[in-house]
Amino acid sequence: MSLRKRKRGEVFYAKYRLPDGRQVQKLLGPLWAQRGRPPDGYYTWRTAEQALEAILTDARRGTLPGMRRTGATFADAAAEYLRYVEQVRQRERSTVGDYRSVINRYLLPAFGERRLESITPNDIDAYKEAMIAEGRLSNRSILRHLMVLHGIFRRAKRVWDLPTNPASADLVERPPVRYSGEFELLSPEQVMALARAAEDAQDAALFITAAFTGLRQGELLALRWRDIDFGLQRIQVRRNFTHGHEKTPKSGRVRSAPMVDEVIIVLDGLSKRELFTGHDDLVFCSPIGGHLDSIAMRKRFYAALERAELRRIMFHDLRHCFASLAVKKLPLSTVQGYLGHAHISTTMRYVHHTPAAEDAALLSQALRGEEVRSTEPRAPAEPPRDRG
Repeated sequence: MSLRKRKRGEVFYAKYRLPDGRQVQKLLGPLWAQRGRPPDGYYTWRTAEQALEAILTDARRGTLPGMRRTGATFADAAAEYLRYVEQVRQRERSTVGDYRSVINRYLLPAFGERRLESITPNDIDAYKEAMIAEGRLSNRSILRHLMVLHGIFRRAKRVWDLPTNPASADLVERPPVRYSGEFELLSPEQVMALARAAEDAQDAALFITAAFTGLRQGELLALRWRDIDFGLQRIQVRRNFTHGHEKTPKSGRVRSAPMVDEVIIVLDGLSKRELFTGHDDLVFCSPIGGHLDSIAMRKRFYAALERAELRRIMFHDLRHCFASLAVKKLPLSTVQGYLGHAHISTTMRYVHHTPAAEDAALLSQALRGEEVRSTEPRAPAEPPRDRG
């Protein structure tokens, strides 16, 4: 370690040799010669020696950046990652397309021709901060970029024996992503007004079914008459239509959803149309029996909102209508199953729609100093033991 004079003061340098013979000289930072704790980026002799010891420890472990020469660029690693997720992991085409878009539009221009082992956590952190400063992408989108970077380097560790993952969460802090829990809702009366303003009976049935069953748009477009059980008042959610093809639902599992009377009435009406009512026919279909065009359908949805003089919402917001109604009467775990949420934390977004009268009554008793009577049944008292 050495201390050198520069125009703005003295700075520490660490000098060491890699196992392959290469000599490395690394700038640590400026000397802090004043009293008190040094600011970030400054070093005392003691902290500089600690930094050097950390470098030597990484060298002994073989995790020091630059110790290995992979012979690969970031572009090579990105191409291997896309091959891996598409062919080996067999991710959905839409997911692979999303990864490819992030890589081609953002990551390759930033890192493409750089040697894989030369990219450090500081480089990833600088990329993240540049994206934040630019302000074009939300924190949620930037977080997705970091996730893709993490996947690329994790695969590179396996293929090229890269010692560390410079995009791991413990090395690069993630930007905060906050979910407010706020979403747009239509009341049941507004849903019916929307249906009355629909272009035709099929669109009216589609809007009502979306709002009162909680099915996603793709699940509605893939719904077939064999999935409708009027006797059990249930809809089986088996498929999801997106990006021009059908696949399993988002959760990856088949589920069911209940049919309230309003849904039964409109679907029963559709089942009496002249064409496309067979077992394998689509419930909501084009004039020739194929899948509806999702873009054209959403345009008709927005036009119906305007005719009904309702505020503009997204089609997906109809799903929130079902969820906010369901949590008022059903346990959260049941609502989770109907919505197809993989995690209960997602369903918890709707908990503020549950009635709070009972909780408020118990809290009022506590404020007045009254004994709070639990609604849970008490366990029977143990019989006295025989001491004989």
